[in-house]
Amino acid sequence: MLQIRDLIWGLLFIGCAAAIQVQITPTQGEISVGDSKFFLCEVVGDAKDIDWYAPSGEKIAPNRPDIIVSRSDETMSTLTIYHANVDSAGIYKCVAKNGDKEAQATVQVKIFQRITFESAPSPQEFNEGDDADIVCDVVSSPPPTIIWKHKGSRIQVAKDVRFRIVDNGHLQIRGIKKTDEGMYNCEARVMARGEIDFRMIKVVVNVLPTIRARQSEVNSTADIGSSALLACDADGFPEPTVTWAHNNIVLETGDKYSLNEDGSELVIKDVKKVDEGDYTCIAKNKAGEKAEEVSLNVFVQPKITYLNNQTASEFDEQVTLTCEASGDPTPTISWSFENRVFSEGEQASWTRPDKYESLDRNIVVRSHARVSSLTLKNVLFTYAGQYLCTASNSIGQDNQHMYLEVRYAPKILGPVTVYTWEGNAANISCEVEAHPGASVVWFREGFQLPSANTTNMKIYNTPTISYLEITPDSQNDFGSYNCTATNVMGTESKEFLLIQADVPSSPEIQQVEPFSSTAVVKFEEPDSVGGVPIMKYRVEWRLPGQGWTGSEHDAKDDMTTITIVGLKPETIYEVKMSAINGKGEGESSPASTFKTEPVRYSFTISSEIPPPIAPTSMARREPSAPKLEARVQQRGNSIKISFIEQDDGGSPIKHFLVRYKPKHVSDWKPEIRLPNSSEYVLLNGLDWNTEYEVHVVAENQQGKSEPGIVSFRTATDTTTIPDAMADGSGLGTGAIVGILIVVFFLLLVGVDVTCYFLNKCGLLMCIAVNFCGKSGPGAKSKDIEEGKAAFTTDESKEPIVEVRAEEEHTPNQGGGPTEPNETTPLTEPEPAAADTTSTVVNLLPSTATNSVAESFSTAQSSPASESTTLTTSASSPTKAAPAKSSPQNSPAAQSSALNANTQPDVGPLVDLSDTPKVPSPCDPAPPVSEPVSPPSADPVKAPDSTQNKDLQVDGPTKDAPNTPCTDSTTSAQNDGKTVKDENTKGETELKNATDEVKTVPNEAPQMNGNESKA
Repeated sequence: MLQIRDLIWGLLFIGCAAAIQVQITPTQGEISVGDSKFFLCEVVGDAKDIDWYAPSGEKIAPNRPDIIVSRSDETMSTLTIYHANVDSAGIYKCVAKNGDKEAQATVQVKIFQRITFESAPSPQEFNEGDDADIVCDVVSSPPPTIIWKHKGSRIQVAKDVRFRIVDNGHLQIRGIKKTDEGMYNCEARVMARGEIDFRMIKVVVNVLPTIRARQSEVNSTADIGSSALLACDADGFPEPTVTWAHNNIVLETGDKYSLNEDGSELVIKDVKKVDEGDYTCIAKNKAGEKAEEVSLNVFVQPKITYLNNQTASEFDEQVTLTCEASGDPTPTISWSFENRVFSEGEQASWTRPDKYESLDRNIVVRSHARVSSLTLKNVLFTYAGQYLCTASNSIGQDNQHMYLEVRYAPKILGPVTVYTWEGNAANISCEVEAHPGASVVWFREGFQLPSANTTNMKIYNTPTISYLEITPDSQNDFGSYNCTATNVMGTESKEFLLIQADVPSSPEIQQVEPFSSTAVVKFEEPDSVGGVPIMKYRVEWRLPGQGWTGSEHDAKDDMTTITIVGLKPETIYEVKMSAINGKGEGESSPASTFKTEPVRYSFTISSEIPPPIAPTSMARREPSAPKLEARVQQRGNSIKISFIEQDDGGSPIKHFLVRYKPKHVSDWKPEIRLPNSSEYVLLNGLDWNTEYEVHVVAENQQGKSEPGIVSFRTATDTTTIPDAMADGSGLGTGAIVGILIVVFFLLLVGVDVTCYFLNKCGLLMCIAVNFCGKSGPGAKSKDIEEGKAAFTTDESKEPIVEVRAEEEHTPNQGGGPTEPNETTPLTEPEPAAADTTSTVVNLLPSTATNSVAESFSTAQSSPASESTTLTTSASSPTKAAPAKSSPQNSPAAQSSALNANTQPDVGPLVDLSDTPKVPSPCDPAPPVSEPVSPPSADPVKAPDSTQNKDLQVDGPTKDAPNTPCTDSTTSAQNDGKTVKDENTKGETELKNATDEVKTVPNEAPQMNGNESKA
């Protein structure tokens, strides 16, 4: 490759040696508008001039600003195009000259437009609902292709008719919405060059403000210093500004108005009537503005502006009272006089006045707008007085008084008859009403009083009443008296009568309500009072056939009952009444009979000693203190206070008053009032373990009793306390503990019985063995002497061990065989009494006369264990010869033998094979085990050491008669476990009164079960 290039240059050099050659580098050029580029013109050969020519053919001058030509040396010239534009395109020519030699070369310069965004502003704002034209002006050569994207996706114009891309590349959105707001991508592409560029345009959709008044109408009251609040809420995008205007004047914060931060609330201070009208709330933003009207209604309270006093004379044709008032709404005016109200009815107007007329048409009310008139026809003196004019509307009202003065002639009022009696002063009252005031003169029979010869008459005058006081001396002072009153309007006279008074008639007794010591008499007033008021009532009562006892009671208005006191319970009385006035006492009523109630006794225990009953008197008095009883309820902090009414004091009890408190505080709980029929009060929610004090007071018409007092203490905790004072319904703590102990004892007994029958153990087993000589049911012991003891046919029964000691033995009388019984051996008897080994031990002598037998059996832990039988006898010094017994003994012989010895010396058979060796309860002292030498001349040989090494002998008690087992032989006879036989085969002499102990080893020769093993 290098050789070919060198060859080409060599050929060119050779060819140019004869001519000039020009070459432009680069051979062609593309320049983007605004860019700069240079071209190098190289000349081969000698060239004097190197020039560049523009596409127009003109030589390019060296001083042009956009195109510069520079020659660096003799063989090279540079053409530089700065900031190329479309006009810079064309064919440029480089010409080299040297004399007559000339060479040239051309280069075509192409100017192209790169993608240029001439106008793509961001953001672009539009109003919601307008047709938006999103501007994106792009230029390039060739023209670019425009693509619009929104939210990362290309806008498909064919799918949404609201979108359209116009020829100039703009995006149009018909009826733009707030949801169309966001970032839009305007992307330009030139496929020929693979050029791409884009601009992100933010589209903002402005929303026209919406405005809403909180209240279209606002009511306010003028002239009371109140403020009015006008408010509207505006919304839009961007957030609109709110202003207020009134009468086309924009309102600003100041002394009269105040606005909040966003201008939505307008406060009008110290509202006046002139502030009434429409206020405009204006909301404005980039999208436009909206306005809303708010009406302010200013109401004015009524105010009476005109009302004057009037004067008239009686019997004038009419008089008119006028009242004017202002206010908004127009007030309604009404008139009132004393308890009468005169109104025009509905609200009046200028076009329809209202009218009100009384039934007699003497009073007429007319109303017209804000004026009302009250017309009084045929004026009477009773029309005089204060009249009230009231103006009212929905806001308030105003009242004002006026006085109507009526002038009239005197009018005499008051009763015309007066009652009195001789020597009693009486006043005749002449009450005069007149305007102006009148003068009063008294006359009798034409003579003015008082006259010179009348000393028992006096006159007292007041502004409205004249009193004539007369003290009658005789019947002549009773009669007619004249009162005359005179003023400028006229004169009035009236006759008064002074009449002789009489005593009242008798009252009528209607009912007598008895109590234990009192009675309430109900009566009706007398039909005739005699002309003067009743001053007192006399009540008299007595036991039938005895003298009357009476009391007087001051008369009161509407008095219908009188209480008499000091009566005896369950007693019949008679009662009568009479009335007394100033004249004297009238007749008595017919006597009425009644019987008092029995005394109510209380058998409760009170904490307070009741006060002694005061001596009865004829006057009513306060009741006595009630008796109290406190009873704790099921809940420890509740108490029931029962109270019983005592003496009612001659007047029925009205109610009971209860109050209580803890003793350690001074403040009482709120007082409780109970009706008179109550018998108790229940106090709940008391403090635990607190001592309380309760006071109960009975009250009648005369007053309150002394308090009944009781104290108590609540429980210590919240556990329920049985009602100890209830009727046996609760259980005390001791009873509950006793029940628990009994249940526990029964449970132990049940367990012990179960152990006794199943496992041969327990307390019952111990008692049966040690006290009664019995073994547990079902107990099985091994043979005491293996193969040599007597058994019954039932192998489940225990072996029978006999121990017998007798003083006398009677031979068998029957000689015949006896029927086998429970203790009859089934083996043949063998004579082996001589080689029976025994050990005799001397024990301490006993003072008992009865024989005591004790049997002990060692625990049979192995077949080689020994069985030890101890027999103790206490008898006279006579010798005891054991007699032989035969299996053929008859029952009769046995019976006679039993009868011969009333206290047989037979010990009980006790099986101690399963029980430990313990001292018998019959022995108060512990047993003593020691060898004792035989006291007789014929000692008994002791067994060998192999048989004695395990032998233990327990000594008997020293006081046998005091042991609890002296009667055990009797029980042993009854249960059939011991068989007594008259005939024994061996005999042992007891020379001394000692106890004999016999030991029978297991290896002893077999003997008859009925033989003695002594």
